[in-house]
Amino acid sequence: MPFDIARTRAAYPALTEGFVHFDGAGGTQTAAGVIDAVTDAMRAAVGNRSAASVPGRRSLDMVAAARSAVADLLGADPAGVVLGPSATALTYTLARTLGAGWRPGDEVVVSRLDHDSNVRPWVQAAEAAGATVRWAEFDRHTGELPAGQYADLVGERTRLVAVTAGSNAIGTVPDVPAIAKTAHAVGALVYVDGVHAVPHGPTDLASLGADVLVTSAYKWSGPHLAAMVAADPGRWAALRPAKLIPSSDAAPDRFEYGTPSFPLLAGVTAAVDHLAGLDPDAVGDRRARLRAGLAAAQAHEEALLDRLLTGLAERPAITVYGTPARRCPTVSFRVAGMSPEATQEALGAAGFCLSSGDYYAYEYFQAMGLRDSGGAVRASIYHYNTADEVDRLLTELDTVADGGERMAR
Repeated sequence: MPFDIARTRAAYPALTEGFVHFDGAGGTQTAAGVIDAVTDAMRAAVGNRSAASVPGRRSLDMVAAARSAVADLLGADPAGVVLGPSATALTYTLARTLGAGWRPGDEVVVSRLDHDSNVRPWVQAAEAAGATVRWAEFDRHTGELPAGQYADLVGERTRLVAVTAGSNAIGTVPDVPAIAKTAHAVGALVYVDGVHAVPHGPTDLASLGADVLVTSAYKWSGPHLAAMVAADPGRWAALRPAKLIPSSDAAPDRFEYGTPSFPLLAGVTAAVDHLAGLDPDAVGDRRARLRAGLAAAQAHEEALLDRLLTGLAERPAITVYGTPARRCPTVSFRVAGMSPEATQEALGAAGFCLSSGDYYAYEYFQAMGLRDSGGAVRASIYHYNTADEVDRLLTELDTVADGGERMAR
C-alpha cells in the first residue's frame, strides 16, 4: 500500500504555514499529538515524583511511560533508558563518567564522519585521562567510513569506539555491526550516535551491536529531549556519575540531573505513539507497529532521495558531496558561484527551509577543506516531504544557480 502522505502531513500543524521543510536533520516539525500531550500535561496537576499523591504519581507515570516508549522505539529495555535535555549533554555525562576510569595508555576511537557531539566529549575525556585518541577516516570521494580500518585502530587498550549510525552531513550509513564486532572482540564499549539515523527507519540495538545509543526526540517529531539507551541495563550499575548527594542513587535515575520536564516527557511518549501510527494498517504491539510504520516511511523517503539526487546530478552548477552506498535521506551540496550561506538565504526567501554551514559535522568539513569557506547546504528529507516539494526545490535551485553564475562573472 502506498505511503499515505496526505494523512501524514495532516498530523503536522506547522505545515499549514506553507514553508517547505528540508531541514529535518536540524529538527523536524512537531506532530499534533505531541503538542496535545504536552499541553494536557501542563494543564493537569503534576507534582514532583512521589507515590503519596495523585499529582506525584502522574509525574512518576510520565517518566515510566517515556522510558517504555523509547525502549519500544529502539528494541530495548526501559530500565536501560536514560533521559536528558540533549544528545550532547547525555554524551558528555557518560564521557566524564567513563573517562574517570581511563588511564594513560588507554585508547579511544572516534571518526571524522561524526557530529562533533560524538567526537569532542570523548576527545576531551581522553585528554583529561592521558588516554590516546585514534581516528577513523572516511573516504573523501564516496563519504564511506570503511569498517575494515577498525581492525588496525582497535587493540587491547581500546576502551571505547564511538561511531555514528548515520552522518548528519552527507547521510552515510556506516556498517556499525561490523565495527561493533571488531570493538567487542577486544572488550571495548561501542557508543553509537543514532540522532540522525533513528528517524529514518526501524532501529534495533541488538542488530546494530551498540552497547549504548543516543537519540533526540526533536529529530523524530517530538519535543527537545533526548535519550541515552544501554542495550544491557546492567551496564549502568557499574558506573558512578558525579551527582548531588540527595538525588536518587538508583539507575538509570542517577544519570539524570535535576527535575525533568514532565510535560516534555509526555511529548516523547506521544511522539513514539505517532511514529507507531504511520502505517494505519500495522498490527501488533507498539514495537511491531513502530517497525512497520518506520519501514513504510523509510521507503517513501528513499524514493524522494533518489528523485532529489537524480535532479541534482543533472545540474552541472551543483556539486553534491559523497556517494555512499547506503545513506539517510540527507544531501550536502554547493551551487557554483555562491556561498552556502547565500544559497540558503536565496532559498529561504522563496520559502524553502534548509541548513548551511558545517551543521556541527566539524571534522568532516575540516577534512574536506570546506569549513573555512562556509561548509555546504544541506537538504534533509523527512516523511512529511513530497515529490512535488522535491521538484519545486530543484526548480528553485535552477533560479538560484542562474544568480550564482551572474555573481561569478
